[in-house]
Formats: sequence, structure tokens, C-alpha cells
Amino acid sequence: MCGIIGIIGKNEVAPLLLDGLKRLEYRGYDSAGIATLSSDKKVKSSRAKGKLKELEKELGKKPLSGTLGIGHTRWATHGCPTVTNAHPHITDKVGVIHNGIIENFSELREELEDLGYKFQTQTDTEVIPLLITHHLNKGKSPHDAVKATLKRLEGAFALGIIFAGNNDLLIAARRGSPLAIGYGDGEMYVASDAYALAPLTSKISYLMDGDWAEITRKNVTIYDENNKIVEREIKPTLLSGAAIGKGNYDHFMQKEIYEQPGAIGETLNSFYNPVTSEIQLPNLPFDLKKTDRITIVACGTSFYAGMTAKYWFESIAKIPTEIDIASEFRYSNKILPKNGVALFISQSGETADTLAALRYARKHKQHIISVINAQESSMERESDVVLHTHAGPEIGVASTKAFTTQLVALACLTIAMAKARNFIDEEECAKLSHALSEVPSRAVEILNHDEALRELAKDLAKAQDVLYIGRGTSYPIALEGALKLKELSYIHAEGVAAGELKHGTIALIDDLVPIIVIAPFDALFEKTASNVQEVAARGGRVIFLSDKDGIKRLKKISSQTIELPKVNPFVAPILYAIPIQLLAYHTAVIKGTDVDQPRNLAKSVTVE
Repeated sequence: MCGIIGIIGKNEVAPLLLDGLKRLEYRGYDSAGIATLSSDKKVKSSRAKGKLKELEKELGKKPLSGTLGIGHTRWATHGCPTVTNAHPHITDKVGVIHNGIIENFSELREELEDLGYKFQTQTDTEVIPLLITHHLNKGKSPHDAVKATLKRLEGAFALGIIFAGNNDLLIAARRGSPLAIGYGDGEMYVASDAYALAPLTSKISYLMDGDWAEITRKNVTIYDENNKIVEREIKPTLLSGAAIGKGNYDHFMQKEIYEQPGAIGETLNSFYNPVTSEIQLPNLPFDLKKTDRITIVACGTSFYAGMTAKYWFESIAKIPTEIDIASEFRYSNKILPKNGVALFISQSGETADTLAALRYARKHKQHIISVINAQESSMERESDVVLHTHAGPEIGVASTKAFTTQLVALACLTIAMAKARNFIDEEECAKLSHALSEVPSRAVEILNHDEALRELAKDLAKAQDVLYIGRGTSYPIALEGALKLKELSYIHAEGVAAGELKHGTIALIDDLVPIIVIAPFDALFEKTASNVQEVAARGGRVIFLSDKDGIKRLKKISSQTIELPKVNPFVAPILYAIPIQLLAYHTAVIKGTDVDQPRNLAKSVTVE
């Protein structure tokens, strides 16, 4: 959600800022802007509503010069997405970009208005440049003006600030929202994440919560929340422009779907020893044998990964498991068991609701496990142990490879827990581990159905409503399928537990409603088959995803079928996620929607 970039360099920065903003598009936005310190040492800006191509047009008409600048992609919170509300916000003394929400902006705005300052926008952000300007007008230095301003701000934010008349100073600050500093040769950079800086630098440091930094062309001085100078480790980053490019694919999402066999394999290799057929987790600061209950917390697609894990934990590891949506978790006065385990799932490790829930669990003395894809995130730093997924950069807003690698990490945790708790023996452990080891090659087989799924999508694109049904671990995949279709194609879709059809949803079924059935031939197949019979009897258009045995059983009543590999039911949800991703992708392409950046959506939701 939102993205910021700042550069203090040797050459003209406007083109570099624009390129950096393009690499931040995946975070979601509805307006954009750039500000630079011009040759006359004044802060000048260019802003536009809509996509970056509109900003490019503005810059083509009125180019911005200067070797110091900041850029922003805004996702509207306070105030509509208009040119006036777009960032950067500037005064005659400063330019500011801001990712996050200032919770006490009303109080600050009223205070500044009483002092005679005029507001031009509807945003919460505008209080920041005006408050800094107020302190500068009182004779304070940029350092002291920012320090005094930060002391007054309440909420979550990442800031980039430049100053009129000072061509060698960029100030960055972080509270809640992530921020990275890049180090170059006579140049320095700041951005919401390392992806934006990938072509510019290979050396990155991450600000900790509460940090702020004074950045010049040659030095970075970092202060903590108590304004004490601190050191933050500078680390090499393996990201490159190629790693976050589309390559020969039409969309990032398409590329990331096809990267899944490799991403799954990389994640599996970090936990699975093929020689001994054993799952090896990082050292845990608690005993799995003594764990009485697990509480899973996540949002969106990660929540559906958690739902799948709940089935696994309870059926295989025999451990009671609860799951909560992160945005609801801490508001329900949740009673957590003494020395319980809380499991948090997040692609970015910065999801605001999930991070707040983690802190609630920490306060209530829970052991914290997090499943995260991004490196050096807030959640990683605040967890007892992290299970890293190795999906690599995921730029498409709709999660694909991050989801399947989350499932792989959770499957490995399931096996380790079941073995530690003596609910599976060595033979069963090896069997389940072997099933996981086959997933990358089976995923390749599923990708070979791409053309058939594209043909199915031609009919699906004509529908107004679509239902997805499944039982057991196929139910969360049905929910995920519905989410993918509606967020990409804007078609109304619902995921339903197959056995719940009779409790209301069956009233929606007629010959215009496609029903996508997710049904590997497992212990629950016959139950699902009876639900499919009910759907067919009412004229429903059945699209059936199953293996050879399942399709043979229901071929006569299925309108269309996709035959998937026969696999151990334990790993089926990982593999069945792939065709529903492709189905949603092709439907969106046919409808002509913005596949990588669906309307109103953001990749990383860093505010509540």
C-alpha cells in the first residue's frame, strides 16, 4: 500500500525516481508524484491522478531537474485520489512523501490552522510538511525541525523529506511502515522496499521501528526513537532488475504462476533432507510435545493457507487449532492459553493487522512462529522463529507463488509436529515427506493444462456469478479460487463448503452459474460427488477439477473437466491451487482487466 522512493545523487534524478516508482506499482496506488530540488534550490513537484503513464505525460510537458528528489505512489485513505491530494506535499521550505496514516492529524490540523497555516488538501499527510515548516520558521535546523515533528505524530508512517536550499540532505523516518536505505558511490537511496532499489544498489540497510535517518551523498546517520545515534547492519541484496522483471511473460502474475515449481522446490529444500527423508525445522525455543493448542492468524490469501494448515494440524499432528482473521483477532479479547503457540502468516511480514495481532499475542506470552516470504521484515524481528518461504519477489498483487510456498512451509511444520508428538511413525513421516518432494514435478504437469484452462476461461468470462466448492482441505482452496476470480476479473464469486450448499447457496444455482468443483479422489470424494449430483440436477454448469479416478466417477455429469495428477491427498491443496490461479488469470485477460494491479487493491496492506 503506497510506495516511496528518494534519491540523493550525482545525476538527474527524475528519470530514476520514475523508474523506481514503476517497480513499486505492485503495492497498489491511484495517484503519483515526484518532487526535486531544482537548480534555484526550490522544491518543485509534478503530480498526476491515475497510473504512472499520466505522471510521465506531465513530466514530458514540464520536466523536473535536480540531483535530489523524492517520489510517491499514493493509495487514497484520507481524501479522494485527485491531483491535489497526490504526494509529494510541498511548502516553500520542504517536500514530503508519506506512506501510512497520521491518526492525530485532525488535532494537528486545527492547531496549525489556529497559527495561520492554510491547508490545500484533504489528506492527513499535509500536517507533516506544515508542522516541519512551522518549526523551520521558528529558526530550527532541519534536524531539530524533523525531530520535533516526529515527536508530535501518532500513527504509522514512512517518510521522505527534502529541504529547499539544501542540496545535500534527505531525511527518512519509519514508524510501522517499512523503509530501506540503499548505499552507492557518492549516491544514496531510500525506498519502501529493496525491490525499488534493485537496479541502483546491492547494499541495503533496513530502518528499525522508530528510526529516522539523515542522509547525505556520502553518509547516513541513523537515530533511534530516543534520538540516539545507532548502527544498522548494511547487507548485500540478491535482488536484481532481472529478478523483478516480467521476462518473456505478458504479466507478472503469469510469470509468478510459472515460477511455482522452482519456488516450491526452493522452499521444500530449506526444510527437507532427501537423504534421510526428514523434515528439519529451525531450532524452536519451546517443546512441540508440550504444545496444547495453536492459534493461527492471517489475512486474505494467507488466511486460506492457515485454514489448510488447521486441517493438517488437527488431522495429522492431532493438535487443537484455532484460526482468526488478523483484523478481528485483537478486538475479540481473545483468551490465549499459557505458553501457547501463535502462528502468523504474511507474504510481506509488514501486514499491519497481522503485525498488531502478533504484538497482542506476544503481550499475552505466546510463543511466536511466523511464515514470511520477505526478508528483514518487522514480523521476522518480533518472532521467536521464522519459517521462510523462498518464493522470491512477488510483484503481482494477487498472490500465487507466495501462497503455494506458504502451504509447503506449513506442510513441513505439520510433519515435524506430528512426529514430535508421536502421532506418526518413521514410515508415515517418510511417506508424507516423499509426497511433498514430488510436488515440484507434479506442478510442472499441471502447468501443461494452461491451454485447456484458457479455453474454460472463455465461458467463465461471460458469467456474472461463479461458485467454487470443496470439502476438507479443498474448501480453503475453493475460497482462494473465488478470491482470485473476483479480485482479478471483478466477477462475483463465492467459495462454499460443499456440504453447506443445501443450507442456502443452492438457491443461486441455475444454468447460468458455473460451479467449479475442487475434488481430489480422497476420503471425502464420495460426499462431494453427491453434492455435484445435486448441482447437476438443478442445471448447474459443473467444471470439475480432479484426478483420473475422480473424473471417471463423475464424467457423465460434469460439463467440463481438468484431469490433475494423482497425488497423496496431503499435498493435493498445494497443487490444486495452481489451476484455479490460471483460470482466474485467463478470465481476467479475456475481460481486459488490469491483471497485475487490480482496481482498489494493494499488495502490502501496511495500515489498518
